[in-house]
Amino acid sequence: MKKYHSILKYFFVMTAAMIISGCVHDDKYDEPNLEGVQCIQDFTANTTLKQLREKYTLNNPTGAAYVFPADTTPNDPSDDLYIEGYVSSTDETGNIYKTIYIQDALENPTHGFTISVDAVSNYTKFPQGNKIYVKLNGLAVGVYGGVVQLGMKTGAETQNGAVSRIPEKMVPFSIFRSCNISGKIVPKIMTSAQMVSANDNLIGCLIQMNNAEFDNRILCTNYAPNGVTVDRAIRDNTSSTARVVRNSGYASFANQILPSGNGKFVGIYSKFNSTYQMYINKVSDLEMNNFPRLDGIASNPCEYSDNGLTQKTVAEIKQLATSPLTLITGDFVLKAKVIANDKSGNLFKYIYVEDATGGIRVNIDKNDMFNDPRFVVGKEVYIKLKNLYVGAVSGEIQLGSPFNGAVGRIAEADVYKYFFDSKKPTTAVTPTERTITQISAGDVGRWIKIKNLQFIAGDLEKVYAASAVTNRTLEDCSGNKILLRTSNFANFAGQVIEAGKGDVYGVLSVFNGTYQIWITDVLGADLDDPRCDGSVYVPLPVLYSENFAAGGFNADWTTVNVSGAQVWTTSNQGNGTNYYAVMNGFAGGNNVNEDWLISKSVSLVGKTKAAVSFTSDVRYNGNALQVYATENYTGNPATTNWVLLPATLDTNSGAFGDWVSSGNVDLSAFLGKNVRIAFKYTSTTSAAATWEIDDFRIKGL
Repeated sequence: MKKYHSILKYFFVMTAAMIISGCVHDDKYDEPNLEGVQCIQDFTANTTLKQLREKYTLNNPTGAAYVFPADTTPNDPSDDLYIEGYVSSTDETGNIYKTIYIQDALENPTHGFTISVDAVSNYTKFPQGNKIYVKLNGLAVGVYGGVVQLGMKTGAETQNGAVSRIPEKMVPFSIFRSCNISGKIVPKIMTSAQMVSANDNLIGCLIQMNNAEFDNRILCTNYAPNGVTVDRAIRDNTSSTARVVRNSGYASFANQILPSGNGKFVGIYSKFNSTYQMYINKVSDLEMNNFPRLDGIASNPCEYSDNGLTQKTVAEIKQLATSPLTLITGDFVLKAKVIANDKSGNLFKYIYVEDATGGIRVNIDKNDMFNDPRFVVGKEVYIKLKNLYVGAVSGEIQLGSPFNGAVGRIAEADVYKYFFDSKKPTTAVTPTERTITQISAGDVGRWIKIKNLQFIAGDLEKVYAASAVTNRTLEDCSGNKILLRTSNFANFAGQVIEAGKGDVYGVLSVFNGTYQIWITDVLGADLDDPRCDGSVYVPLPVLYSENFAAGGFNADWTTVNVSGAQVWTTSNQGNGTNYYAVMNGFAGGNNVNEDWLISKSVSLVGKTKAAVSFTSDVRYNGNALQVYATENYTGNPATTNWVLLPATLDTNSGAFGDWVSSGNVDLSAFLGKNVRIAFKYTSTTSAAATWEIDDFRIKGL
């Protein structure tokens, strides 16, 4: 091995006084200005990348990270350990973050490696093609997502085999740039079929995939939405298995449109667990403009032209619907603005578009359409209509593809055929103002505004949606009503509706003759003004509450076991330290049970309003829980006169955790009296549900 002790002695003195300066990032991807960035003369490292990887992979039955011995004799380099490699990555575009990838040769590498550093703009110090040396003393080699990488053990790791990033202040003392001029990394040719565990030694290398094309389901979309990291599927002609190109929403090229042709893809080779993936250094590395593609697409599908097309309005398209499933055969195009999408989760796999003549629902079998530049609210989209279908679904005319004899969703793989970015800037969506009594069929599909609405009294203190799509009722000050419909998957589903009055904004739909509004966020029903009668709704004061937080039942609660071995109890399973009441008749099988959970007596004397509320959660099939009230509990449920309460209960028996609010259940019949609330559980030998109760409140004023 070549002697390098004297060189290292010089270089230790030099790094102690190192001053690191960067270059100005002008987005032109010029060679970085390395003036002032210290370097060292070349020497031969004493550890290879293969040996570095084996420190973790060989003779390590526990999977623990390997920590290299610290440098206890700084002035004696004889015990120092070094690897050398060529930087294969650049973080100049922001697509690679706090990582330096290296490989063991500029061309035809046999090994690559991943170095995790808590530093950004590494290209200003360690540009692509530069030879670097890494001092291993005090560092550690471990694994993250199946990738062996170099980092440091700090004690903050939650897994035995994990390593943390090398702290920024340690980078100048651990990673050193060669003084030699940077070379040019020649990408290693690699096929999709070769992306298997046998080639994991190449992870970290710059590779080139030929005959590559992005999946047709993502054609004409961008590399990544703003601020969101996404996987884009890519293929070549060697395997039917798609690989992944992982793009950061913070990359400088994130909003550019993916190349739609076939050709050369260049990127850093990596993986996450069993998924092989690549990272783009810069989009100029890609040459994917050849047609036809492997999938038969003969020309750029993202280019739009009006040639041969006749523009149709929304109103004209609706007139084409002469049956539940009408094929559009003309060379027509609809140019309309997107007025509602799936960003909040309240709409699922469909959007609404509108022009001057009306609005229409368009069904598309695609998730997260709000991240697609064509389907951003306020964007005009061009829709080629030939071979699409139009027809009424439950009374609402929609646009899409056939499904079970009606209009369904356009396949994701066909989206590029029909939808085109107008390239126009987004503009504000202007609502059509209506009153409830003015609404007509021509308004269905429009973004509308209805002034001075409030939720009916029976819906107050309820959430927008419980365990399923939920209707709440809005009314104007004349008592006219319209439904507000909310999906339980909306990101505001669990929020309590507002109790005041105000303007409501949303898209109008119809279901079998009943008009309904879908809002796309809570500001669509921002009701802050006094109610129609001039009152400001104040939630009823709590007279008695029980969260079962301590576990077990205190003296306020009575449990009565009428039949069966199972009884009401409390649990915090799946709920952290938060206990709740629970009854389950299943024990080695379904059992016959009748069990009561009865509250203490609460006085409603002198009250003019009273209600009870609670939350419930059900799992597995079985009888519904029954909720009762009484003023004369005898000590025996069988001899007590009970009044069944119309409480809203969870109906999603397929999952735990979707707690549903009962809302305020009216107790007017018990004003001036003492009242007890009881929960009656029953099960049979064929079905035994699990019922959970929490957040119990009796309120009065």
